[in-house]
Amino acid sequence: MAQKATIYKVELSVSDMDRNYYETHNLTVAKHPSETDERLMVRILAFALNAQEHLEFSRGISTDDEPDIWQKSLSGELELWVALGLPSEKIVRKSCGKAVKVIIYCYGGRPAESWWEKIKNSTTRFQNLQVVNFSEEDTHTLGEQVNRSMKMQVNIQDGDVMVSVDDSITYVTPVKWKNANR
Repeated sequence: MAQKATIYKVELSVSDMDRNYYETHNLTVAKHPSETDERLMVRILAFALNAQEHLEFSRGISTDDEPDIWQKSLSGELELWVALGLPSEKIVRKSCGKAVKVIIYCYGGRPAESWWEKIKNSTTRFQNLQVVNFSEEDTHTLGEQVNRSMKMQVNIQDGDVMVSVDDSITYVTPVKWKNANR
């Protein structure tokens, strides 16, 4: 019998002083059976960092041709493609061809650093690609805060991120390995 996704209810309040974006999103997030708590929290954090009215989770981990998070225009154009982890060069190339802007949030410490060393030279031609790394310590701490019903507050100022889940606070320092030039 196949395992089913676990459903998480998240009340996500975003205060992004860098973009002047202040909203609360009531999210229903499905955690794939193969997804870790750490990855789930990175996915919610990536949503918060890019929060907009039309941003939404896709089928993500269960499909190869969709990002984890995306935003489409009213006419159906793929405006933003957000991927997590360490995608192959082929997937990076395909996503940069499909979307106006692509952001990859990688994490995991040394494996992420090795992935970036291997792939960074082949990404210089993609003007619409941004690559951001989260430290292994930050994402591990976030993963420990998961629960099925969360009130989560994300404050962003000058690139620094404070994540509050219920009574726990984690400071996350995203490091941009590559900036999009668009």
